[in-house]
Amino acid sequence: MRNEKTATAYVVATKDRPAELGRLLRSLEAQTRLPDEILVVDGGRESVEALCRGVRAFPVRHMRCLPPSAARQRNAGLEAASPEARLIGFLDDDVVLDEHAVENMIRFWESADERTGGAAFNMMNHPSTALAGIKLSPFSEAAGLYSRRRGAVSPAGFQTMIGRVGANDSFDWLPSTASVWRRDVFAGFRFDEWYAGYSYLEDLDFSYRVGKRFRLAVVADAGYLHLPAASGRGNGFEFGRREIVNRIHFVRKNPELSIPRCYMAMAVRLLMSLGLGLRRRDSYHLQRAWGNVVGLGLSLGRIGRAA
Repeated sequence: MRNEKTATAYVVATKDRPAELGRLLRSLEAQTRLPDEILVVDGGRESVEALCRGVRAFPVRHMRCLPPSAARQRNAGLEAASPEARLIGFLDDDVVLDEHAVENMIRFWESADERTGGAAFNMMNHPSTALAGIKLSPFSEAAGLYSRRRGAVSPAGFQTMIGRVGANDSFDWLPSTASVWRRDVFAGFRFDEWYAGYSYLEDLDFSYRVGKRFRLAVVADAGYLHLPAASGRGNGFEFGRREIVNRIHFVRKNPELSIPRCYMAMAVRLLMSLGLGLRRRDSYHLQRAWGNVVGLGLSLGRIGRAA
């Protein structure tokens, strides 16, 4: 690997998305600075090993990890990364990097001090905040349910979206969609494999804990697009249950956050889903509201596994 300080291994957790993975690998092949190593951790029914073997521009290692879990796959990838890699990156299989993104990310790390633990690429096509009028209201902030500050984590345990940044900035948490971390961070932190399957909120859980000890940044000129395929969230009921149980698990792990405020926020979330479902006659949001009810019941019973 080229520069000992900035040699980077990127872990790509994938599951049954060969078209998206191929698109990501092509965007990496087009970089002005090629990655040092890619580890494709495959949890799909059909192996993508042949697709990985077709890449010649940089080393690609294919690993199988079953049963699939985004958190477990990322942990497996970082454990397998070359010992020369001083930085470990994570890329979702449905992202496309700007051709200068890797080069600009490495330039950031070349000047970063030891207080910096992680840095995210800059999402250039971030969607608008759903139900922003409620989430960003003075009441929500005063009650500690949400925050009007981007990249914050509220006392209720809800993260605000970062969006597209115009200059390098620091935040309370980072999405794992496209990010790079100092390898030393992993001596004390891992993705929590309690978050099974789709692993909803595993990136909030990981990055927020790291952010208590290290600076977390977004690199403005390291751009990428997030082009999601069909949702991995499951149906409305499954996601509604998961969003409650996983959120409560996250808040319970961090004592500075508030369980009562989290339950209050989840009750508001339930009412929002119910209202949308009734107003739009939308079965997905009605299912999501019912999943919220079940999730609240499960969380009150302090279940021991992700929904």
